[in-house]
Amino acid sequence: MSTHFPIPRLIKRNIALFALSQSFTGIGMSFAYGLGPLMVLSLTGSASLAGLFVGTIGLSRFLVSYPIGKLTDAYGRKPGIFAGLSLALFGAVAVGLSLAVNSFAALCLGMLVFSMGMSAAQQLRVGATDMFLPHHRAAALGYVALGSLVSLAVSPAIVRGTESVAPALGADPLALPWLVLPAFIVPGMILIALVRPDPKTIGMNLGQYYPGYKAARAPSGRSLAEGARFHPGSLLTHRRLRLATVSNCAAQANMAIVMVLTSLVLHSHGATLTAIAFSHMFHSAGMWAFQVPLGKLSDRFGHERVMLPGVATGLIGAGLVAFTAAYETVTLGTFLVGLGWAAANVAATAVVADHYPTHERGRAIGVSDSFAGGIAVAMALVTGPLLQWSGLPATGAVAVLMALPPLVIVANRRLRRTHPHAEAAAD
Repeated sequence: MSTHFPIPRLIKRNIALFALSQSFTGIGMSFAYGLGPLMVLSLTGSASLAGLFVGTIGLSRFLVSYPIGKLTDAYGRKPGIFAGLSLALFGAVAVGLSLAVNSFAALCLGMLVFSMGMSAAQQLRVGATDMFLPHHRAAALGYVALGSLVSLAVSPAIVRGTESVAPALGADPLALPWLVLPAFIVPGMILIALVRPDPKTIGMNLGQYYPGYKAARAPSGRSLAEGARFHPGSLLTHRRLRLATVSNCAAQANMAIVMVLTSLVLHSHGATLTAIAFSHMFHSAGMWAFQVPLGKLSDRFGHERVMLPGVATGLIGAGLVAFTAAYETVTLGTFLVGLGWAAANVAATAVVADHYPTHERGRAIGVSDSFAGGIAVAMALVTGPLLQWSGLPATGAVAVLMALPPLVIVANRRLRRTHPHAEAAAD
């Protein structure tokens, strides 16, 4: 964003409220990734379904991202965020109670409701991009992610506290964190209520908040005043959007596999629940702690120059998780996977946000998230059987392979530029 357009105080206030809300509501996702596979193992006694939690999160993203984007494009971002957090609250309670009644079906249903709610609440990211000018939107996504740093510190503390008091209460230490989660979601909802006006309103009228700024026409040539003509397939027909979508999917697939592996690998080596929670805390630190500098780098030097190294970093991290056994190297690997995902996701989301006007942005980012959610479902469900039948090496190899497509696309593009005669001959 140009220095001639300083960020207005109102928008600074709103983005701070978004970040604070994320610090409360983001705690549950740490539970899903860290405790979820162990809850499945506890109820089924088999590692073959260990990817169910991560798969359910991906499925929810696939199912709700586009519909909630359509809703928020029409009525504003806040209604979609409220609806999502309300679902997440009820889903968290259902997940916690599922172990008390020893019901795998209740666990699946509760996790689906919770993850659908959290996926819907990701419209908060769309709202962040609405309030900022182009060339500063990747950094805006990073500002929201700062709130997740608080949840990084809080989630292991909650696990440790509930693990220590669970025997006295006669409760399952895997279930109790979920039952206290609503006490954090409700304050997050209150903070969202304080955001005014709705971010979509700001995005439709940027010139009122940044005096002297004149909105450019959409990259597709349509003005912002025209009616919505969004087509989901447009993300695959435009070259930059296609690369962004493939990169986001690759990073998500890589992370989905590693999220299943990490808890199981550490558990097999005797790590405590608290130690596993701390390992996932480092993964989450990779995901969220560096999004502001990554976003600023992306805004300044170009989104692809951050997105593609991010995919490569996730590839390296997946190899460490799958092919090493020490707690330190596994934790380093899961950190690198998180860092790689952060770089790829923040840059890819900024590419999509820059390409579409405000009244289409919710659906566009929703479709991108749906693609990523679909690949996450497939990878999470494949990971358990692969682990059961083929062991860690095969599973790790799949995680590495899933990160390769965007790198191959770019390598092929550069090869064609270097050898144009070969390209002409091929044509």
